[in-house]
Amino acid sequence: MADEMVLRAQKFVNSTYGSIIGMTVEEDGHTGWPTMYGLTRALQYELGITSFSNSFGPATLSALTAKYPRLGSGVMPSANMCRIIQSALYCKGYDGGEIDGTYNARVQAAVAKLKTDIGVMDLMPGSDVVPKLFRALLNMDAYVTVNSGSDAIRGVQRWLNGRYLNRQDFFVIPCDGHNSRDVARSMLYAVQYELGMADGVANGFFGPGTQSGLKSHTVAAGSSGAWVSLFSAAMILNQRPASFTDTFDDGLVDAVQRFQSFAALQITGKGDFPTWASLLVSYGDQSRKGAACDGVTRITPARAATLKAEGIAYVGRYLTNPSTTSLPEKAIQPGELQTIADAGLRCFPIYQTYARDASSFSYLAGRTAGQAAVNAALDHGFKPGTRIFFAVDFDAMDSDITASVLPHFKGIQDALSDDGSRFQVGVYGPRNVCARVAKAGHSTASFVSDMSSGFSGNYGYSLPDDWAYDQIVTRTVGSGDGAINIDNNIASGRDTGQGSFDPPRPMKADARLDPSVVEAMKTDVGKYMESIGYPIDGGDRVYQHWKCFQPTVVDHDELITRLSNQYNLRKSLLQTSAYWEMRHIRLDDEVAGEAVIAAYKTTGKFIHDQSTGIAKQRAETLVGAWNYCLTKGYVTGRPILDVTKDDDKYSIWKLAHDDEEFDLTSVAVVHMWDIDGKPGGDDKSPAMRSPRLDYTDSEIYDVLRRYQGPAEPAFSEAKKRLGLYYVMEKYNSISRNV
Repeated sequence: MADEMVLRAQKFVNSTYGSIIGMTVEEDGHTGWPTMYGLTRALQYELGITSFSNSFGPATLSALTAKYPRLGSGVMPSANMCRIIQSALYCKGYDGGEIDGTYNARVQAAVAKLKTDIGVMDLMPGSDVVPKLFRALLNMDAYVTVNSGSDAIRGVQRWLNGRYLNRQDFFVIPCDGHNSRDVARSMLYAVQYELGMADGVANGFFGPGTQSGLKSHTVAAGSSGAWVSLFSAAMILNQRPASFTDTFDDGLVDAVQRFQSFAALQITGKGDFPTWASLLVSYGDQSRKGAACDGVTRITPARAATLKAEGIAYVGRYLTNPSTTSLPEKAIQPGELQTIADAGLRCFPIYQTYARDASSFSYLAGRTAGQAAVNAALDHGFKPGTRIFFAVDFDAMDSDITASVLPHFKGIQDALSDDGSRFQVGVYGPRNVCARVAKAGHSTASFVSDMSSGFSGNYGYSLPDDWAYDQIVTRTVGSGDGAINIDNNIASGRDTGQGSFDPPRPMKADARLDPSVVEAMKTDVGKYMESIGYPIDGGDRVYQHWKCFQPTVVDHDELITRLSNQYNLRKSLLQTSAYWEMRHIRLDDEVAGEAVIAAYKTTGKFIHDQSTGIAKQRAETLVGAWNYCLTKGYVTGRPILDVTKDDDKYSIWKLAHDDEEFDLTSVAVVHMWDIDGKPGGDDKSPAMRSPRLDYTDSEIYDVLRRYQGPAEPAFSEAKKRLGLYYVMEKYNSISRNV
């Protein structure tokens, strides 16, 4: 609901400063950053600053401090300066008077209330506005509990403001009952100030000086004073059941012991350095040795011995490597799991492609990742019951999690459920990602990327309740042949990986579909297509699911298998391309095709290169692909055709229209042309690696994309095809390993 006084504030900014400060504010009566930016620029104008910025930065603070260290009833340089304060008060939810330029009793009472809410009335008595308070007025922080915030956390926030706001680099923090990046950093400043660091030296980072100082400030039963207050504040900010106190009483001892147990720290009941560190920064005390590790290097017998000597029991290894050129040992290597088992170690699998920004995450991508991970886990020999940790390896904002990450993990969950729930879903990522995915019910345990302490999703967030592994530091251990670079992880015991494995599925050529899998394959393909918007009954397309599945997968399985073996291409590529295209045939495609036939019969002209056949192929594509493959010796037995001649184009087009086996053979021929870079065609993509059975995810995607074309919707459609590919591959892998 719009606020009349906020609307008046917005109109004041626009009418007074709109032509001066380089922006106007939307007049909608709703407080937001644009309104705060407009007020900040208005203040800069009143201070004589000519280079306007949305930020209330050092230059604005310095100018305000120099000119007006206090603003109030006794000092107010102009009515507009007062109106800026009044407008900001309304945007913060306080009574700013009539926005009339008068610093009257209503305005003074509002400023006093603001100071009380922030916790600084004792530090800054009265109703004057000082520079740091003005800065606090011009942001979107709340100074009352909002969104089910904690009163205990708000008490800590107010205490921090009231004790440290007069220090040079400490600014007003929110008092909203929620821990956050700013609040977490304010705690580090507070620690540094209590250590005696001077202004300009204290920097809010957990550096060597801070760590050294904390090591000499253990607090324990009987301790009292500011250090106990800080320690109990840190406990509260980490959502531990403690009271804010300056006395280390029995209740705090008990709370600390429970936190230490939860975080896998030595249980001392004291505020010792490891406990301080775990409360203040996500990675905690990086000198700790964890019982788990993960890495991108093959575990050899010598390296396994090193890990055992380091006290490591659990090793995280990647199921796949999306790159063909970097980190050659990132994925589990042949024989490696047996080496791990022989050494008495256990392995937990990680699935990650690129996953470096929000655009990599969606329901569709999650469905694809889920089935791909299951296939890879089975290939390596992981047994049912294994938990696979799916990676979110970027600084995901809360909005990214809502819009992209949660749908992605719903897709993973659905894929693993449709697979029969043989594997469990774990999540790897920052604290906020892990906590929210778990809360949504999409994961069963978290592998927390706490080493990335600067991530927004770690800074100010607590260790998730369901944490299994806590990644805290990268280090090299061992020497000689046993040297290995690892990420050192603390283990909670919630996940223990696997200590024995089924025989890995060998890399071998495809075989005929085993009759026992056909019905399940048809069901799963239909489920996948339904999940991305293609109903079983065909919807607005001509053919129902089963009518497409039969010719593109079942009826010509012998041919598809032969083509797969001949060209060293997975059957899943051929099946996916053909099935996908047939599912997309519309009535107008068939009508247009009949028009092409009628026109040629009456005029001898090939009037329109309409896609045709079960694989929706055009004459120009067919001529280009077949001519290329004939010249390369990939195929034989057909003449070279002239794409400029109607008779040649129509002859191959009509063959595709009439002959399903020719269509499916042409799918393989087009793929071969595409893989070689489509010489003479419209796709300028470079040649790929030669056909092989172990193409990476990105290579499979590229083959599928090239079949459709060089522009959208080929790129977005290929993401959907990739998920379908992995469903097909699930059953082809079973069949070739029967």
